Amino acid sequence: MNPTDCPVANPDIVLREEFDDWAILFHPLTNETVGIGPVAVMIWKLLDGQRTVAQVADEVKAQCSDAPDTVLDDTLEFVNDLERRLLLRGPEDE
Repeated sequence: MNPTDCPVANPDIVLREEFDDWAILFHPLTNETVGIGPVAVMIWKLLDGQRTVAQVADEVKAQCSDAPDTVLDDTLEFVNDLERRLLLRGPEDE
């Protein structure tokens, strides 16, 4: 995944928001469950295919006053992990 890619959250994935803005992503076909924190929840909700990864990282910076300088790299790492876990919609799904 590149900063200019526009990833899309797989609509088949269930996002269950828990207390303190933490959440669980559940893939019903693979039974994979992933716990994610508040910033990851924000990123997940921004993966609409309209924003680039860089734009998503910019939004994280805008909303989190304590965002580190590595926010773009961290966002890319998270999105790449989602892709590896098949939690994003692939090009063949479009």
